[in-house]
Amino acid sequence: MDSQRIFILVKPDGVERGLVGEILGRIEAKGYKLEDLRFMRAKEEVLRVHYAHLADKPFFPEIVRYMTRGPVVAAIFSGANVIEGVRALAGATNPTQAVPGSIRGDLAREWGHGNIENLIHASDSDENAEKEISLWFN
Repeated sequence: MDSQRIFILVKPDGVERGLVGEILGRIEAKGYKLEDLRFMRAKEEVLRVHYAHLADKPFFPEIVRYMTRGPVVAAIFSGANVIEGVRALAGATNPTQAVPGSIRGDLAREWGHGNIENLIHASDSDENAEKEISLWFN
């Protein structure tokens, strides 16, 4: 397959715990190329677009609070099958279901926060990767 791009977001819990290097390093170690990187605070208006599919859920305000409580690291990686590869590296969304060896399986903690505090977001399709890249790297 030709090279594709993926949007990665190291969430506030990953930044707070000093895991940015570990998380991004695992992706680079697989051979994917880091294309761009930004350290920033997520804006509520960006989160409303990014998480539009969850905006009507009762837990949406908790997501916004969590994602704005501290800085995040946004990154673009590229490579053959990068979406499938990075999503496998990230592990299951729910940290308690993520297999050992995955980022969430090894590093995420489950302390009654459901699936929200799970260290990393990774685009799930080419279409969403491009939307997310244009949203976060405008």
